[in-house]
Amino acid sequence: MDQDFVVGVDVGGQTSKIGVVDARGDVLAQTVIRSDTYGSDAVAFISALATAIKACVADAGKESQIRGIGVGAPNGNYYTGEIAFAPNLAWAATQSVKFSEMLSEQLGGIPVTLTNDANAAAMGEMAYGAARGMKNFIMITLGTGVGSGIIIDGKMVYGHDGFAGELGHTSVVRYNGRPCGCGKTGCLEAYCSAIGVARTAREWLESSDEPSMLRDLEEISSKDVFDAAKSGDKLALRIFDYTGRLLGRSFADFVAFSSPEAIVLFGGLARAKEFLYEPMLEAMNENLLKIWKGKVKIMFSQLKESDAAILGASALAWEL
Repeated sequence: MDQDFVVGVDVGGQTSKIGVVDARGDVLAQTVIRSDTYGSDAVAFISALATAIKACVADAGKESQIRGIGVGAPNGNYYTGEIAFAPNLAWAATQSVKFSEMLSEQLGGIPVTLTNDANAAAMGEMAYGAARGMKNFIMITLGTGVGSGIIIDGKMVYGHDGFAGELGHTSVVRYNGRPCGCGKTGCLEAYCSAIGVARTAREWLESSDEPSMLRDLEEISSKDVFDAAKSGDKLALRIFDYTGRLLGRSFADFVAFSSPEAIVLFGGLARAKEFLYEPMLEAMNENLLKIWKGKVKIMFSQLKESDAAILGASALAWEL
């Protein structure tokens, strides 16, 4: 039989999504398993993942027609196929796991290719989404953290060790910046992730008496800030303006590095585009060299959120 199908796997801290995908980007079958119930036992997780992949392929009726498995995961290394010291994956938090090799063995030798989750998102956007036809763009994922994937001349930038593209850990606040989970201070992720937006809200509420519907909440999430902004809450609107301007300033720095055609945004926080877009675009153009002013687009993912992670990972497998 022709091997005209691939499997995309998105490994997350809590769940892993699995889908069988055809060459047009249609997800024929999908399933989800837990990632967080195996403690430090990587072998047990990979075994469970292999079992779920086999079941998903059977559900799609495509046994013996799978050409490869593409996987996006935190700290996934494209060169080595390893997941190393990923703090949100208990089974890889303190060790380096030979993920691709182990999963391939469990699946009877089907080739497995791995990259980090933000790179997978960029590959999916280039193959199926907003960046289709582009050869130079930067993908920024705005979720719990800030991830990035850099495409230059149609190729993913991995660097010499496979870990290139950590733009979320560039410094956006140089002095007295917030501590970041990576150990640095002032990182873009500490301000412009979903967690960063919620933290801005808490800090601003504590430092002023400004009225806001957010004051009535015991725990504040980025969604709470978004809902408040939609209701016209002035503090929430200023938080998104501040966040958007920080992103825009950083985008100007990223443009100076790779001269992309566009910066594409994906992730839960990107749903606040109605409040982020204008300050991002304005701040980016204010800080760009004249040769780039008005020429770089800020775009938002066109992939369905339910399928995006699977499609991004599956795009890797077509290269096998």
